[in-house]
Amino acid sequence: MSDPFFEDAALFSPDVQPLLRDAVTHLCWLLSRGYAPNTAIKIVGDRFSLADRQRQAVARCACSDGHAAGRKKQRAEWPDLAARPLWLDGYNVLTTVEVALLGGVLLRGRDGTVRDVAGLHGPQRDGAVTEPALELLARLSRRAGSSEWVWYFDAPVSKSGRLRTQVEEIGTRAGLKWRVEAIFDPDPVLSATEEIVATADSAILDRCKRWFNLASEAVAEIPSAEAILGSDVNRT
Repeated sequence: MSDPFFEDAALFSPDVQPLLRDAVTHLCWLLSRGYAPNTAIKIVGDRFSLADRQRQAVARCACSDGHAAGRKKQRAEWPDLAARPLWLDGYNVLTTVEVALLGGVLLRGRDGTVRDVAGLHGPQRDGAVTEPALELLARLSRRAGSSEWVWYFDAPVSKSGRLRTQVEEIGTRAGLKWRVEAIFDPDPVLSATEEIVATADSAILDRCKRWFNLASEAVAEIPSAEAILGSDVNRT
């Protein structure tokens, strides 16, 4: 299997980024006018002659005007986390922080979220930076002052059991109240809860009551990490 980090050096180089940002802007325009997502990304991808991985990245950065406004309205800030639970979309948050620590490509969405592009190739993680990523998140957990963090992981994903133990151990070592749940499909649970949810998953963002931009906050703590793309439409 080819190395996505090596491929990204060319696909997302500084010279290519202006074209990709333009593609995101065009895609946002089409989505805001009711085009079906698959149709819209094909139009934009063909128009800009994008490779498959670039098309996926552009799609992850774009959203319609309506979704952008809705996500902005439901976004929680640091003071909102004090003395209340935060429910985490475990793999969504952790993988992005791991990619940031590894120097992989990070995407800044129109909605302000940070998403990784490495995950588009499937599980590439070997756990080498899982502990530092969790330690960084532990520092943010202390800053938040939440009553507890509840981590939700997809049980069918390989090594979820080992990761559950690792998260619990680091939380205990840091003196934090972290609880870990491994269930078949966390998305419906995170979408329906009344609690604030930490995620960048667009499907959850558009259904949950409140969300916190945890991965973006974590990436901001990593000096070498920088998210690219976004769009040239009015930012939220």
